[in-house]
Amino acid sequence: MKKSFIALNMAVAVGAGSLFSAGYASAESISELRKKESQIEENRSKVHSNIKDTEKSIDKVKGEQADLASQLQKLEKEMKETEDKINELNAKIIKTKEQIKELKKEIEVLEDKIEKRNELLKDRARSYQATGGNMNYLEVLLGASDFGEFVERLSAVSTIMDADQDLITEQERDKKELEDKKKSVEQKLGNLESMMAEVKEMKAKQEQQKEEKKQLMKKLKQEQKHLENEKIGMEEEADILAGQEAAIKKAIEQEQTRQAEIARQKEAEQKRQAELAKQQAAKEKKQAVSSPAASKSSSSSNSSGSSSTSSSESAAPAPSSSGSGIFMKPSAGYYSSGYGGRWGTNHNGIDIAASGKVPIVAAADGVVSRSYFSSSYGNAIFITHYINGKQYTTVYAHMSSRMASNGQTVKKGQQIGLMGNTGRSFGQHLHFEIHEGPWNISKSNAVNPRKYF
Repeated sequence: MKKSFIALNMAVAVGAGSLFSAGYASAESISELRKKESQIEENRSKVHSNIKDTEKSIDKVKGEQADLASQLQKLEKEMKETEDKINELNAKIIKTKEQIKELKKEIEVLEDKIEKRNELLKDRARSYQATGGNMNYLEVLLGASDFGEFVERLSAVSTIMDADQDLITEQERDKKELEDKKKSVEQKLGNLESMMAEVKEMKAKQEQQKEEKKQLMKKLKQEQKHLENEKIGMEEEADILAGQEAAIKKAIEQEQTRQAEIARQKEAEQKRQAELAKQQAAKEKKQAVSSPAASKSSSSSNSSGSSSTSSSESAAPAPSSSGSGIFMKPSAGYYSSGYGGRWGTNHNGIDIAASGKVPIVAAADGVVSRSYFSSSYGNAIFITHYINGKQYTTVYAHMSSRMASNGQTVKKGQQIGLMGNTGRSFGQHLHFEIHEGPWNISKSNAVNPRKYF
């Protein structure tokens, strides 16, 4: 009877409590699971808080981008105005240079007139020098034969002298006009060229500002992308924590069911043993009344039979709690990449590669806490395990298909998918991780799976 009770107890433990090793104490298991459940709830709360903070940061970055976009739009408008100013100045400079060309023609004419006047004035000066200058006019006046002729000669001399004076005045005026025109046009051209230099310098500064703002916009977009990736990662972590919490709840339910079943079986066994003892006592009493000798013989025989039965029964051995054999290799194939540093980053698992249709199996008993498609992991399954009072999480990534869903209880060696090349993967393989504790986005609990094979 004791042997059959142990067998039944083991069957109940295997059927209803597959997450636990046989040596795990029932009361402790539920207590530890509730602690882990509370810890996961706390972690989920922190993750949700971090998600909200990240969303605020994303909104802030988006606001900075919108403000920067407005600044760029304003700067583009200013640059357009500067470009229009440059075009306007270019047009003025071209027009001024055309004016200078026309002025040069006028200057050439004016210079020719001045040169001719100079020659005339030189001739007049030479005449003055030869005849004694104004004395020549006096001789002309004194040579008059009568007063009438004197008046005529005086008028003529006066006219000649006025003409000479007008010629000199006109010469001076033309020279000044020439100088003024040259100075005015050169000054105008110089001012325009100075303005052009200033506007071009302004344009260069605007272009520099535009480039700086474009680089800042690029950084803000990169920051936004980084924050959004962080948010996606945290949302993924929150989902995985939710799956782990569900797995723990299911484990608690299974353990409670297992304990209830054990208690029910124990109570039934106690009742059955009490009934057998009662029947045996009645039988012995009846035999004692009918035949004391027979009763003695029967009692001796029964005692001998009990000893024989008791010595033939033994307790089932407890499974090993050592690290070796806790997990099995999850697929056939060769190790194409190990745990640790790789390509400048940390590879938090191992890669197992093989060709063809390769089954992926659960490395140990557990509950599927996450079955989904990830942009990085591809088709992936996370399994939560509780072995010898310790929590583990295994990850199976890049599968071509998944054969286990969220919340499903799986057995060690049970097929959960097929090897594939989905997500961020190069060639068909299985990326396999073991975490001593829950999975987190930083993968701080990851260990080398090879130590368990």
